[in-house]
Amino acid sequence: MNPVLQDILDLLNVEKIEENLYRGRNVAEHPHVFGGQVLAQAIASAHRTVDEDRQLHSLHSYFLRPGDWNIPILYEVDRIRDGRSFNTRRVVAIQHGRAIFNMSSSWQKEESGLEHTHAMPDVAGPEGLRSDREAYAELAKMRPEVKRFSSRFEAIDSRQVENILMMGDTTHPPFKHTWLKTRDLLPDDPEVHLCMLAYMSDLDFMGTALLPHGRSPGSDDFQGASLDHALWFHRNFRADEWLLFAKRSPTASGSRGFVRGEFFNQRGELVATAAQECLIRVKGPAA
Repeated sequence: MNPVLQDILDLLNVEKIEENLYRGRNVAEHPHVFGGQVLAQAIASAHRTVDEDRQLHSLHSYFLRPGDWNIPILYEVDRIRDGRSFNTRRVVAIQHGRAIFNMSSSWQKEESGLEHTHAMPDVAGPEGLRSDREAYAELAKMRPEVKRFSSRFEAIDSRQVENILMMGDTTHPPFKHTWLKTRDLLPDDPEVHLCMLAYMSDLDFMGTALLPHGRSPGSDDFQGASLDHALWFHRNFRADEWLLFAKRSPTASGSRGFVRGEFFNQRGELVATAAQECLIRVKGPAA
């Protein structure tokens, strides 16, 4: 397995330090900890307190304060309810004695029942599309600051259908389609696939809300941050197989952008849905 992917998996493998208390480490990343990492570590912490026959079907979370990558993050799990079909868990992430993130999640015993799914968007498949690893490596020659996050694409094979990078400054309607998967096979452990999809669900999500405005998260006159994040898991999936992340931002107002995203497997089945509200504050007069 390539070392970058292995390091991400090690990050998401939280350490149990006491009953219902876990610790996650960080890597040096300026200026703050990646939100997808905190989300994934919180999922891993909750997962370790539920029975093996329970599957995560929904979570709702809030990013309360920026994470400090210089120290570990503590995850405190509250076992709110254990029912015959559903388990409920609340997780609070703590640094410097204060909550930086909280998450409520619901876990269900597997059941069969009625099924339907709407159609996957009719877009080009991943084969033949340019990889983000290649695109950002080229961009980094002119903008060295890109290197601080583009190393993730050594672990995650990400390919843009519309060929729009998150650091661009051209305008585009507020939608993007991205194919994603890990570059190497993952263990069969369901926790690993849950955490990796959660990690990937925060990649270039906020950027979709900026597309009509010709701005990027790296702009000097822009302040951006994830405010909340929700995920619903509909079907089993593997994060090491191609998933289409179809993202759309239906509205932005009050210095906040709202983004929805859907993950489809290559059979056209909807496997997960994500939603996020993000801070998109322009410093000075708005364009």
